[in-house]
This record gives sequence, C-alpha cells and structure tokens, in this order.
Amino acid sequence: MQDLLLNLASTVLALAFVLALAWGLLRAWRRLQPGIGAVGGGADALRFVRALPLGARERVVLVDHAGERWMLGVTAGGISLLARWPLAPEPEPRA
Repeated sequence: MQDLLLNLASTVLALAFVLALAWGLLRAWRRLQPGIGAVGGGADALRFVRALPLGARERVVLVDHAGERWMLGVTAGGISLLARWPLAPEPEPRA
C-alpha cells in the first residue's frame, strides 16, 4: 500500500513540475515574440480589436496597424480592405 501511495505522490509531483515548466516557458515565449498583443509591439505591431461574424465563414474584422485602424472583410475566398482611418491619440491617464 505504501508503494502505491509513493508512486502516486511521485507521479503527481512530476506532473505538477511539467505543468509549471510548460506554463513558465509559454509565458517567456510570449514575452519574447514581437507583435503579440500589446507586449513587444512597436509601430509595426498588428493588434486585433474586434470581429463581427456575418455568416458561417464571413466576418468583418477590425485591426490596428502602424497608427491606423483597418476594417477587413474576411471570407473563405480571401481578405478585402473595407476601410482604413488614422487612430486617435490615446488620452493620457489622470493622476
């Protein structure tokens, strides 16, 4: 019985170690990747804003890129630019 409990405990500890290692590596990888979310993004970062589904495989997507907001039509056959306009500067937070 003790061998079973010892094996179970060692298996649970090994699983917890592997999960913690995977979590830490994924966080580090995400921080090092440019253009993912707001982390590491410069002027050329592509940031997803919102998507509106129009049908089974059609949607309108808003993305920010290079100081502009782009409205794209996405279908199974391709992607079309619907509109593009400059982004308004973000207001500075009040102290």
